Amino acid sequence: MFVIEEELKKLPDQPGVYIMHDSRDAIIYIGKAVSLRKRVHQYFQPSHDEGIKKAQMVKQIARFEYIVTDSELEALVLECNLIKEHRPKYNTMLRDDKTYPYIRVTLGEDFPRVLFSRQQKKDKSRYFGPYTSAGAVKDTIELVNKIYQLRTCNRNLPRDTGKDRPCLNYHIHQCTAPCQGYITKEAYRERVDAVVEFLNGNYAPVLKSLEEKMNTASANLEFEKAIEYRELLNSVRQIAQKQKITHTDGEDKDIIALAADDRDAVVQVFFIRDGKLIGRDHFYVKIGTEDTKAQILTTFIKQFYSGTPFIPREIMLPQEIEEQEVLADWLGEKRGSKVYIRVPQKGMKEKLVELAQKNAKMVLAQDREKIKREEGRTIGALKEIEQLLDMKGLNRVEAYDISNTSGFESVGSMIVYEKGKPKRSDYRKFKLRTVSGPDDYASMYEVLTRRFTHGMREMEEMEEKDLSEEYGSFTRFPDLIMMDGGRGQVNIALKVLEELHLNIPVCGMVKDDNHRTRGLYYHNVEIPIDRGSEGFKLITRIQDEAHRFAIEYHRSLRSKEQVHSVLDDIPDIGPARRKALMKKYQSLEAIREATEEDLAQTDSMSPQAARSVYRFFREKERENQPSD
Repeated sequence: MFVIEEELKKLPDQPGVYIMHDSRDAIIYIGKAVSLRKRVHQYFQPSHDEGIKKAQMVKQIARFEYIVTDSELEALVLECNLIKEHRPKYNTMLRDDKTYPYIRVTLGEDFPRVLFSRQQKKDKSRYFGPYTSAGAVKDTIELVNKIYQLRTCNRNLPRDTGKDRPCLNYHIHQCTAPCQGYITKEAYRERVDAVVEFLNGNYAPVLKSLEEKMNTASANLEFEKAIEYRELLNSVRQIAQKQKITHTDGEDKDIIALAADDRDAVVQVFFIRDGKLIGRDHFYVKIGTEDTKAQILTTFIKQFYSGTPFIPREIMLPQEIEEQEVLADWLGEKRGSKVYIRVPQKGMKEKLVELAQKNAKMVLAQDREKIKREEGRTIGALKEIEQLLDMKGLNRVEAYDISNTSGFESVGSMIVYEKGKPKRSDYRKFKLRTVSGPDDYASMYEVLTRRFTHGMREMEEMEEKDLSEEYGSFTRFPDLIMMDGGRGQVNIALKVLEELHLNIPVCGMVKDDNHRTRGLYYHNVEIPIDRGSEGFKLITRIQDEAHRFAIEYHRSLRSKEQVHSVLDDIPDIGPARRKALMKKYQSLEAIREATEEDLAQTDSMSPQAARSVYRFFREKERENQPSD
């Protein structure tokens, strides 16, 4: 059980991000802090000036977690990424929920420029950042242009060379005037290369030059110029801070680190998607006396990626592991393209691994007792259910649910709990094929038949071909099936099992008039459950999770159907372009907000097709505007 008073004592006096959960384990608030200990403590101390919204939020907090960072700057960037990913209820008014700025060097141009940008495009430009200070970015761009005298105009060079007179920047010695041909392309490119080197972190030459100029100006009593150099110096130092929490290459990576003692180990995984750290998870590992860290990491990678549907392009580790090349090949086959397992030795990647290790050590040191209590509680909950149902060896539980709207896009869900905890890698979704209309019994019959028929077929193939247990996704059968309902649902499940000659216990989760679980239906008898027991809490979590998983899948199908129906009305958009738009933008809202230029860069989209999509939504906006 999560005791807030006890967990508050464990908070470190370090910067980081804290995540508040409610009783349903939903994330309701994400914040950053210079000191996690001081900031989180403030939420649970009496305050006369706290607002109504904050008071409401505090009442809902059931537990919290946190990620330690090396600086407040990193905490801010991570906070923004997590909020955008999870969209917590009480973060809707966050002031700094914005897109952070980049420095863009337009290397695709013959005479590149250094520009301010709020987004990364897949072009030939080189992007640096993101940074948290827009002012520092603009100051740095100004500094770069002053030192290296790059152009800032929008002229098309070399096409427009010599057509107009040089601008003011040339006359004040802040541009070399490539528009007049006063500098060769090769000489200009050398300056650009120096800018890239500077933005890559080689600040020493610039800092030295600025300090010398500042001192010279001061010695010559040119105090205004000295102040200008000093301010530019400070801007460079500010923007030079390393941002380990965010990458700029836009790649998907998993950062895996390990903390272990003689008995226990914690594996920490940071998930980087599109260059942003969007979340993390940790896994508690019981180890033997002979297990090395390399062996633990190897085993973890095999188990973790055997079930997960997504494989990143790169996996970063703190040390070399056994079978590293073989594992990379295996993961590459699962992904469909090459996967790299690397041990970074320097730079930002190495510091990311160090940060993951830092958090793994914190979990191992502070949460060991908590984890053991949780394990004891879940095992105790399983024992209670075993006693209720007079059975033994309860480990794997599968629960099923059906979701539809008046029969529209009926779907089924299968969730799995092992040792009292969700095993999400084994969750499965079913889009109904044979049922039309809102018929939950027929829908459940189809779902269960497909699930166990598939599993039996996979088991036969495993035996025939002498394959390992990892071959099939349905080969592991449950120790108990839990149905979302009473006698009717249980009888459907028993009918399927009888037809397939399977012997698996089935119980129904019976609800009261308020749609709350009141008992289990088993062997034609409703068995009451103590609402305060751990067994009851586990059953409720399983029931809620099955319902949530089915609802989410159903909503996603409805959203896709809505997008398809709208796109079908747009000229020049056929199945191939519709699929490409869906793949890139994911939602109708994102397609609606895209610019004509962005749409044209989508696979299979022509300029004419992009124009059709863009104009279609603009016309819809005009139609929806209220008339005078």
